[in-house]
Amino acid sequence: MAVAGLYRRILPSPPAIEFASSEGKHLFSEALQGGTMEGFFKLISYFQTQSEPAYCGLASLSVVLNALAIDPGRKWKGPWRWFDESMLDCCEPLEKIKAEGVTLGKVACLAHCAGAKVKSFNTNQSNIDDFRNHVIKCASSEDCHLIASYHRKTFKQTGTGHFSPIGGYHAGRDMALILDVARFKYPPHWVPLTLLWEAMETIDEATGCPRGFMLISRLPQAPSLLYTLSCKHDTWVGMAKYLLDDVPNLVRSASLNSVTAVLFLLFKNLPASAGDFIKWVAEVRRQEEDGSSLSKEEKERLALKEEVLQQVHETELFKVVKELRCSESPCCTDFLFSSDKDSLPEIAATVCCQGAALLTGNHGVSEGFCCRETCVTCLGTNGDGHMTVISGKVVSCGNEQGVDMLVPMSPRKPSCCSSGLSNCVVKHPESNDVITVLLLALPPSTWSGIEDKRLKAEIQDLVSTENLPDVLQHEILHLRRQLHFLQRSRDSEVHGPMLASLC
Repeated sequence: MAVAGLYRRILPSPPAIEFASSEGKHLFSEALQGGTMEGFFKLISYFQTQSEPAYCGLASLSVVLNALAIDPGRKWKGPWRWFDESMLDCCEPLEKIKAEGVTLGKVACLAHCAGAKVKSFNTNQSNIDDFRNHVIKCASSEDCHLIASYHRKTFKQTGTGHFSPIGGYHAGRDMALILDVARFKYPPHWVPLTLLWEAMETIDEATGCPRGFMLISRLPQAPSLLYTLSCKHDTWVGMAKYLLDDVPNLVRSASLNSVTAVLFLLFKNLPASAGDFIKWVAEVRRQEEDGSSLSKEEKERLALKEEVLQQVHETELFKVVKELRCSESPCCTDFLFSSDKDSLPEIAATVCCQGAALLTGNHGVSEGFCCRETCVTCLGTNGDGHMTVISGKVVSCGNEQGVDMLVPMSPRKPSCCSSGLSNCVVKHPESNDVITVLLLALPPSTWSGIEDKRLKAEIQDLVSTENLPDVLQHEILHLRRQLHFLQRSRDSEVHGPMLASLC
């Protein structure tokens, strides 16, 4: 027997006014004349319906990122780069969001990882007058958009926590236009701004904090090229605490007399989850029908990533880290990364499986995908050196697909490896690089507690960003901003089982 299911809901009015009603159209016309509907047109041009009941946060963010014309830097489907919910998988597994929902902090984290400028506020960090000013600013501009996290019950609607972009503001009636991404349930609607604030003041049971809103705009340039912090695993909270709280206390409490002693102390106490906290970015794409040729922009991105890698290797800190890790010290055998994490075949197989899962619409869940073989191809670039493409054959449920992985590395000889990666001698981002950039990204105040003035000066000189090349300096400062952002998220949220935003 077929189950009829649900077809939409009647919008409770009051308090809401349906956007397409006569009154709603009149409000739109007046707000347009008042200049507080400028952001609406970009949002509505890229508006989409959430594809899962718990994907309201992801759908809202996809709409805003596309409205701001932020390039995801990786392919979506076919040759196209585009944000949709399946692309927002860096801060939380999509299957987990699908089952449990997502919190305000995680959506803000996703926006940050996607390359946007983000300011996030719980209602206890703001007030209704400031919120109104933010709504007016975003509604009057195409350069900034506001996503609200609120509880539907306040509007007499069914459901619980929900996310949606705010599409406009009517000054005379003090009303905000909610572009509800659950269009299968409710249409866009106007609500009193005071009531929206009340709906945001409700407590999210997953965090114990009130809901709130976030402001999202474009960064003046790409946030990073090669390295990024990841809060996809729940262990990021402990890792952030170690770096920002524990490390300053460690160097303050210990009697240290050398740079090696400082680094050994940090490595010895490093949480086991450190390898999941900082990543280098590998770009994946479907194999092109005309082979593994690279577009001009792909070549430019790889060249810049290779430049970052080379500049990391040229720092004095990298040399110290490499020497320590290659020493006889016991810490070098068990901290941060096991040896297979640095193995290019292991990296290629894992990333190709993840890429294949993502490109086939399985939302980054790589279980069931097996990388049967990989091959490194070193491509000439018309006098610009050589670029490297790793081609993988991935099998899932008897179906085979080809995935290319674009890796920043420097082949020592231009050749094609037809029998596997082990025959290629290459340089690619490894543990020593990752450790180096993570140390450089720590706040300068980290080292202020070292008692030995000579040692403190030596450490501060090693980790200083002032004399770094511009490209690497930009990379490090981005990681430092990420650390600061994660610290704020950690301080404002209590992470637990998420049932935060199920529309």
